[in-house]
Amino acid sequence: MLRGAPLVLALLSFSALADNVAEVRIEGYKFQPPAVTIKAGDSVRWTNHEKRTSHSVVFPAEGGLESDRMFPEESWQRRFEKVGRYEYHCGPHPEMTGVVVVGE
Repeated sequence: MLRGAPLVLALLSFSALADNVAEVRIEGYKFQPPAVTIKAGDSVRWTNHEKRTSHSVVFPAEGGLESDRMFPEESWQRRFEKVGRYEYHCGPHPEMTGVVVVGE
C-alpha cells in the first residue's frame, strides 16, 4: 500500500480546482504584456515593478471599476467569470492601456 497516496490525490484535486493566473507587469509606464487572453474563470494579476510611482487598473466599461493603488512591488488580482473583452487603463496614467480577452 502507498502511504502518501491519499495526500498526493488530495493535492492533485486541489490544484485541478485552482484557476490559472496570467501575470501582467507594470514597468516603464506600460502594462506588459498589453493584451492577455484567458479562459472564463481564470484570473489576471497586475504587479507594479516601478521604483517610485503607484498605478491602478480601471475598467471604464464597467462603471469605472478601479483597483486599489499599487505601490512598488504590490499587486492586485481579478478573476474574470464572463467571456468578453475587458479594456482597461491606469487610473493616474490613462495613457497606459491594456486589454483582457476572456474566451470559453
